[in-house]
Amino acid sequence: MKISFEGIGQWAATFACTCVQEGNLVKVSGNGSVGACGAGEAFCGQVVSLGRSGDACAVQLGGFITADYTGDTVPTVGWCGLSADGSGGVKADSTGRSFLVADVDAAAKVVTFAL
Repeated sequence: MKISFEGIGQWAATFACTCVQEGNLVKVSGNGSVGACGAGEAFCGQVVSLGRSGDACAVQLGGFITADYTGDTVPTVGWCGLSADGSGGVKADSTGRSFLVADVDAAAKVVTFAL
């Protein structure tokens, strides 16, 4: 039996945006807008869809998400510090905000956690 966390507690909001892609972790960059995170920065959510013109996006702000991770340190299941990796994903970060990690796939380098 395959376990899925998709859609659990999911909620999203629409923001103006620049230079983001679906799946990127983003931060609030101005009034009503989001942008890409730099390495080590805190993130508010994940882009789930882009508008046709690319100047607006839906950002998942709550619930479980799956994101790529980078770095030599593999995130751990349970409470784990995470921050943005500067390339749209996350990295394990002992000084980053603590998230509840439900699944880590070290082979695929993806982590599933609750926002």
